[in-house]
Amino acid sequence: MAAPAEHKPRLVTAATVRPQIHGAGVVGLFNSRLAVLITRSVGTMWTAYLFALIALISLPAAIATHSSLVIVAWVAQTFLQLVLLPIIIVGQNVISASQDARAEADHITLTTLHSINVQQLELLKHQREMLQQQRAILDLLEKTNLGGKAGQ
Repeated sequence: MAAPAEHKPRLVTAATVRPQIHGAGVVGLFNSRLAVLITRSVGTMWTAYLFALIALISLPAAIATHSSLVIVAWVAQTFLQLVLLPIIIVGQNVISASQDARAEADHITLTTLHSINVQQLELLKHQREMLQQQRAILDLLEKTNLGGKAGQ
């Protein structure tokens, strides 16, 4: 705040934050890459379709029990959990992508505004210097005029 012209805007991305989560070492890098790989693999609609098919394989066995408790358990524990997991990840990825796009657009806007602000501060500095010079000239002229009138 004291020196706005010295501020350096920066864009924070997932790549810059990732080392803070798993660490910057080899193990942390491996963990981050593995987690992203699994998330990208599971977080697709194709995986949701595959999981739905896998869940449907056990549906006839659940229905054959004629137990409402087994059918409800199949719906809750097998179908919903298995199928909703990749769908939720897909939704999160869509939301994350839109947030990243907004963050980049905001970064460009804020960087531009920062540049404009630095230029304005520079102009104000020059104007202040010019006003001080003008004040010095006016003061000098007043002294000269007063000295000239006193001698008359």
